[in-house]
Amino acid sequence: MAKTDKPNDNKLKARLPRGLADRTGAELSATRAMLEKIRAVYELYGFEALETPAFEYTDALGKFLPDQDRPNEGVFSFQDDDEQWLSLRYDLTAPLARYVAENFDKLPKPYRSWRAGYVYRNEKPGPGRFRQFMQFDADTVGAPSVAADAEICMMAADTLEAVGIPRGAYVVRVNNRKVLDGVLEAIGLGGEDNFGRRLIVLRAVDKFDKFGIPGVKLLLGAGRKDESGDFTKGAGLTDAQASLVLAMLDGGISATPAGVSFEMEGRDIEMVARLVSSAVFKEGMDELAEIAALVAAAGYGDRVKVDPSVVRGLEYYTGPVYEAELTFEITDEDGRPVRFGSVAGGGRYDGLVARFRGEKVPATGFSIGVSRLLAALAALGKLDAAAEIGPVVVLAMDKEPARIADYMRMVADLRANGIRAEMYLGGAGMKAQMKYADRRGAPAVVIQGSNEKAAGEVQIKDLVEGARIAASIADNAEYRAARPAQLAVPEAEMVAAIRDILERRAEGTLGLAD
Repeated sequence: MAKTDKPNDNKLKARLPRGLADRTGAELSATRAMLEKIRAVYELYGFEALETPAFEYTDALGKFLPDQDRPNEGVFSFQDDDEQWLSLRYDLTAPLARYVAENFDKLPKPYRSWRAGYVYRNEKPGPGRFRQFMQFDADTVGAPSVAADAEICMMAADTLEAVGIPRGAYVVRVNNRKVLDGVLEAIGLGGEDNFGRRLIVLRAVDKFDKFGIPGVKLLLGAGRKDESGDFTKGAGLTDAQASLVLAMLDGGISATPAGVSFEMEGRDIEMVARLVSSAVFKEGMDELAEIAALVAAAGYGDRVKVDPSVVRGLEYYTGPVYEAELTFEITDEDGRPVRFGSVAGGGRYDGLVARFRGEKVPATGFSIGVSRLLAALAALGKLDAAAEIGPVVVLAMDKEPARIADYMRMVADLRANGIRAEMYLGGAGMKAQMKYADRRGAPAVVIQGSNEKAAGEVQIKDLVEGARIAASIADNAEYRAARPAQLAVPEAEMVAAIRDILERRAEGTLGLAD
């Protein structure tokens, strides 16, 4: 009886871990183009590059874990051979704080740096929520003035415009954690004993854009039931307490270039008195008014706005906090209009470097969510089209070594002239090679069989224009006779002909010849 091969039941299953994503050439090229534009703005503002390792000693990250639902599991950790615990970085700020503290005496102060790289979150993955994603940060360490915060907000605006977000389609919103702290103290939620309830209040305020005043009021009280029937437990505040918190959202508390204003009619008199007399609250409001005045003086008042509804999640923020929000609408899976939302955020963290040095070191900075900003550019049709163009493919029509050498020389000529190119290295025939070039996104192919070689020519086929013309040709014989968007040129003119195709494609005008 003949022996048959049995399926290998022990073979590995190819599978991607949850919360991670593979990224292909077109996306990576578009990402590189966008990162270069961001880098140019950061360096225009005087920030210099810094790269830190992907993991740090766990104690350097401290208690500032990103996932509030899993505070003890927010990072990926492992133990080294010397029994020291290490963790993958969950952001780019904690490593910066360690770097500054370790090199404090050598660095110029203020120290201005930008960093780009992947960060890692050990949290439950979901739609749009990944365990590995890229951030692009800029921070100023050693500047106590809120002028540094104002500058970061202005740079955020310039960055969004540089990558293609038009003015009017975004706003940089600014608040101050000192204002929030003052309000929470005034309603009796100061101190460590009220830490949990403060978080619930902050999360409720953070939902203002989504639910409005009525929804936030429910979350500050007993809780809120959504359309599906799911119930979110609230902070349990009294009506008087909730009213003072809502004053930040309904215009009762505001800061403008002209100064600070209060509209407290109908609020609890005792709580209002505690708030107005709060030193931390006054300091926060004065800082917001100063930021508003600075951005207005620099011509950014239409793009950078004080907004008391901004809440940043990490506990290390100590002063101004800000978010860059896109204001244009897109449609969700059900065709309903939704706003794109925040693509960058940050704030002042004067206590983070102090963990290493035992003294206050002022710092402020912000972080761009690279993938989210890239998705926003795609929604606006602003991705760099050039990033999607593949290499010119030189087809291998003959397999003899001498002919392969000819094709290699053609590819070398194209590359030497700055044209992205490759030779087909597989073993298939012409039809499969053309299919390969199409899948690679090649703008053109170079063909030289024995007849073309004898004539000292190459055939060049513009694949983009060829596809356009072919769409209007119904008859196969007509297609073969027309050989759409294909012409013969002397081999010495190959580079010029290919460059002509690429230049006309960049200009949006296709076609080889009239």
